[in-house]
Amino acid sequence: MNEKDAYIQKLHARIDEWNAEIDKLKAKADRLEAEARIAYQKQIQDLQDRRNEAKNKLAEMRTAGEGAWEDLKTGLQQAWDDMEAALKSVKNRFK
Repeated sequence: MNEKDAYIQKLHARIDEWNAEIDKLKAKADRLEAEARIAYQKQIQDLQDRRNEAKNKLAEMRTAGEGAWEDLKTGLQQAWDDMEAALKSVKNRFK
């Protein structure tokens, strides 16, 4: 397995972890009262949008040639960092 494939595999595993964490947040939101649930659901939607952006960048990387994937790696890392920060923020806000 080359470096690109290993990197993609690692990121794919992290997306699976994000999906599980988002599902937990959704279940928690369902138990909240209406006003809090609406605010929570908006933040969950933001997480889903960020996750989808990261997935799209990962798909671009998967189809990129060996030379181009290094260039895409920087953009993907930024999307990843944004998603991690947003997820941490939502989890801390609704403990």
